[in-house]
Amino acid sequence: MVFDPPLLLLISFFIYFFFSKAPNFIEEYAACQKDLFHFLNSEMSKYPNFQFNITQLGDALIFFPFLIIFLYYAPKLWQALLTSSIISLLISATFKAVFAVPRPTAIYDNNSLVIIGKRTIGLTSLPSGHSITAFMIITILLYAFMPKKISHKIAWSVLLFTFGFMIAFSRVGIAAHYPFDVIIGCAIGYFVAIIGIKLNNNVNWLEWIKNKKVYPFFILILLIGAFLIIKKIVALNLPIFYLSLLSLVITFFIITNAYVKRN
Repeated sequence: MVFDPPLLLLISFFIYFFFSKAPNFIEEYAACQKDLFHFLNSEMSKYPNFQFNITQLGDALIFFPFLIIFLYYAPKLWQALLTSSIISLLISATFKAVFAVPRPTAIYDNNSLVIIGKRTIGLTSLPSGHSITAFMIITILLYAFMPKKISHKIAWSVLLFTFGFMIAFSRVGIAAHYPFDVIIGCAIGYFVAIIGIKLNNNVNWLEWIKNKKVYPFFILILLIGAFLIIKKIVALNLPIFYLSLLSLVITFFIITNAYVKRN
């Protein structure tokens, strides 16, 4: 099946850690990737502004606005996004509760880390939710707009996967997650995206969004999203937030104009 590689990765992970002879799962998990974590964190944090901005795309509130226009023009894409989002939330919440892995800042010496932004705490490190979200979106975009020519397919796949890994591994760059958190998150994101695509192949439950009667509801969603992003701008004032807000504003005017014309 098309999602066998990430599925096999997840199965291999569980087999290794559940049947390993390590007396403490958390200690083994943190110790086996300590050197890799410090190397990636040290190298990636040399570009703090880039890492802190791109990592925000792992937040659905920031990434979704770049795709919101497709809710009107390509509702099937959003069917897969919404279905996959629900599945990913359930899986992520379950894994975080079961494994309860402390964040790197709670395990490693903070003096040896480069922490960008707010120091992350809590027992919610495995898996990386931002990585799940980023790879879920990237995978759906990959298949939704896949070119026909093989050379273009390869270029498109490399471009999107590279972008997805940049977002995902930025979580290590800012010291919010371990490398394995990110890798497992990417695998889950890809896996749930394929499920979301397959579940929505033969259904069109979002077609009603093109009905002019629901335009006011659509516009309300855009306004709420804009308000939430503005709150983030007030708190952090990052360029990526302005770009996300701009996408919402453009979509707002397109939808509002279409609504006025139809009435």
